[in-house]
Amino acid sequence: MLASRVTAVLGPTNTGKTHYAIERMLSYRTGVIGLPLRLLAREVYDRIVAVRGPSVVALVTGEERIVPPRAAFWICTVEAMPEGMGCDFLAVDEIQLCADAERGHVFTDRLLHARGTHETLFLGAETMRGAIAALVPEAQFMRRERMSQLTYSGSKKLSRMPARSAIVGFSVENVYAMAELLRRTKGGAAVVMGALSPRTRNAQVEMYQNGDVDYLVATDAIGMGLNLDISHVAFSALTKFDGRRMRHLQPEELAQIAGRAGRYTDNGTFGVTGEAEPLDEGVAQAICDHRFRPVKKLQWRNSDLQFGSIKRLISNLEARTDDPWLTRVRESDDLRALKALADDAEVVARATDGPSVRLLWDVCRVPDFRGISAGEHANLLTRIFTDLHQSGHVDANWFALQVKRIDRSDGDIDTLSKRLAYIRTWTYVAQRNGWLRDESHWRDETRAVEDRLSDALHGALTQRFVDRRTSILLRRLKQKESLVADVNDKGEVTVEGEFVGRLEGFRFRMDKAGSPDEAKTLRQASVAALVPHFHLLADRFYNAPDPEIDFTEQGGLMWGDQAVGKLVAGDDPYKPGVVAFVDDEAGPDVTAKVQRRLQHFIDRKVASGFEGLLALKNDETLEGGAKGFAYRMAEGFGIIPRGEVADEVKALDQDARGSLRKHGVRFGQFTIFQPLLLKPAPTRLRLVLWSLSKGLSEFPESPPPGLVTVPAAKDAVPGYYAMAGYRAAGERAIRIDMLERLADMLRDQDSRGGFEANPDMLSITGMTLDQFADLMTGLGYKAEKGEREKVRAVATEAVGREEPAPDTPPSEVPVETPDETPPDGPAETPGEAPVEVPPPTDEAPNNVTLEAPDTGPEMEVFYTFTWGGRAPRQNQRPQGQHKPRGKGKPKGKPGGDRNKPQSYQAKPKKEKAIDPDNPFAAALAGFKKD
Repeated sequence: MLASRVTAVLGPTNTGKTHYAIERMLSYRTGVIGLPLRLLAREVYDRIVAVRGPSVVALVTGEERIVPPRAAFWICTVEAMPEGMGCDFLAVDEIQLCADAERGHVFTDRLLHARGTHETLFLGAETMRGAIAALVPEAQFMRRERMSQLTYSGSKKLSRMPARSAIVGFSVENVYAMAELLRRTKGGAAVVMGALSPRTRNAQVEMYQNGDVDYLVATDAIGMGLNLDISHVAFSALTKFDGRRMRHLQPEELAQIAGRAGRYTDNGTFGVTGEAEPLDEGVAQAICDHRFRPVKKLQWRNSDLQFGSIKRLISNLEARTDDPWLTRVRESDDLRALKALADDAEVVARATDGPSVRLLWDVCRVPDFRGISAGEHANLLTRIFTDLHQSGHVDANWFALQVKRIDRSDGDIDTLSKRLAYIRTWTYVAQRNGWLRDESHWRDETRAVEDRLSDALHGALTQRFVDRRTSILLRRLKQKESLVADVNDKGEVTVEGEFVGRLEGFRFRMDKAGSPDEAKTLRQASVAALVPHFHLLADRFYNAPDPEIDFTEQGGLMWGDQAVGKLVAGDDPYKPGVVAFVDDEAGPDVTAKVQRRLQHFIDRKVASGFEGLLALKNDETLEGGAKGFAYRMAEGFGIIPRGEVADEVKALDQDARGSLRKHGVRFGQFTIFQPLLLKPAPTRLRLVLWSLSKGLSEFPESPPPGLVTVPAAKDAVPGYYAMAGYRAAGERAIRIDMLERLADMLRDQDSRGGFEANPDMLSITGMTLDQFADLMTGLGYKAEKGEREKVRAVATEAVGREEPAPDTPPSEVPVETPDETPPDGPAETPGEAPVEVPPPTDEAPNNVTLEAPDTGPEMEVFYTFTWGGRAPRQNQRPQGQHKPRGKGKPKGKPGGDRNKPQSYQAKPKKEKAIDPDNPFAAALAGFKKD
């Protein structure tokens, strides 16, 4: 039989070493290949299954075991490689890990003892040439050159990281921080760590490989043969915790990771980012040239073990070697666990012979995936060993309880990661032959739990570190694919199924983005997809009927509930301009079409709302003073306080007034106006046009329609109340048409001698007596308040009716109430005694009538109004007001202060003296007073 050919295939990364080994293995009938990571083993397994089918390919790792009956090709982690199979071909990848402080002794053992019957390959770095030549003299060497160039690009900010980059961190916290920052700036990143299950890792890698994300954040796990489409590798740190201390990475370790950049013939770059210091020039050049110090020492542990006792086993594991190329490995986790269990008296009592000590050693090799503490791990191993030694199997109920506690897919990333680490422990136990009664069931069950947790963890990682919306849009833009936008009836915009914002009229309101870069990308993609929709929307708006469009009291222009523009002042107050609210990206054609439609709308709105006023303004038949007054009416938007044009009105002859009245102009005592313009719609429009002409930054709103009076604000813009169709008087403002009706009522009143408000006056103003008094004061009248005894109703009037209180609202005042009550009460009619109406009393027992206490006469408030000779913004008596009755004339100095209250006095008539002996002298004197 020919001896096995041993070949060391050495070279830097991206030389195709693993691919070469797979091809060599498939050329034989059987073969085994050992790989450094479970993730890489799964990747190679999937590749070979795709070529030869699952029936002949086995996968054996610590937590996964797929072994078909006719398995010919075994894909394993180095620790899980079966021994003594006698396969035709055997290969060990990343053989330079013989120098690793944690796992190096396992690789060294494979280098020294693992052989295929026909061919053996050791794949790794050129630094292993001397060690292999010394320890395996029969080995041949094959040098493979890198298929692409690797160059150092220095330091880059994460925000400026090129696409298809891998950012490497050496702690979970660092990896998460980098991924979060990339989500905010670049749309997201895939996350790859050695602690991930193959299912989670594959799902994350698939996102990166298919372009859903352009960035990968990983631990140094990517340096172990994971073949990804990476153009640039950036180190976020140059130190790592190796399980015992923080240390700097060696140049060869950096090269192993940096070599992932540039696949096949595509060149790659590497550098640093974040807080990592730039690489030393010599180190960077060494990585580019693949020149490193050769390995001088390999980690070693005695594999010739004796199981006579626990002490003998520990002694064997701690044995030293005299080989200058080998050094004893530091105390490993399994040896530490063995020593911990050796201190347990019950365990020592059970492990008394070779098989029990061997079983104990197998149990101690269960990895501490949970990482809680050495004591917790020792307790777990003690329970497993006790069950196996006592009954030959791990207790199924206890095992099921442990699995059930973990089988939950809720929680955050850290919680799911811990559960995934825990299930790896039970998956490892289930993979050991004979440790469980129904091992097939529990292998499937633990695998199913791991898959569920893996899917949940992938979802949590994606949700936290990937903005799928931004990443998808970026990918489509990069591939120059046409994006399809959809807008629903709520205005929600989706692009390629991803919600991106809302369309408000012709402006796109983007959904909240995490960063300026993300916002820029999102808007770029969204608007590009919305351009066709903008044109369709503009066509629909242009053909929309006027009732669908309206203006707001602040000059906004609305299409339904969407703002599409605003009014601006024009050269002519009746021809305002418009500004369309259209995004620049929609294009000038869309903007022009929207602006034309808005201009047509407002022109028609003004023409219809001010039809009578515009007809007055443009009436060519008017001449002289009438034409000039028509222009004054137009300047005042159809409403002019009479005091402002008193002289012009006085100068108008009857013909001029008649021609103006034909256009609906009413010459009121307080205001000149067109009554049709007091309706709510013209009032709203008038206030907007007036505000535009005044250049106001905030437009005053029109009063609610239908109110006769409204509160008068002290800080109102001058001219506001006239434009709103009101006149301010005191604390309230009264509608000008109702004010004219009130003026008509006041014509017949004695404004010299004084009069009281009648119910009709209160009714048309809708005021209480006190409010009416304040109004009259604001109109220039004096209001003198007094009290008097309230007159009781006579029997004929008292039936079924009550006397209203002084402050009773006018709507509740009966029409039949007399217009005026004498100041001193009504005189008694001779021969007719008034009927007293006693107040209601409770009936006393035995029909005894109780007298009501005398509370005195009931009093009422009244006001006497006299003309004060002034009114706000008006220095004369209202036009048309009758002069007070009497022969006297108003006294006053010409040119005096006419804003002061002026007194008027009539000469008293000589009255016949009253006979003091007359029995009615007192009553007659009361009538003569004032």
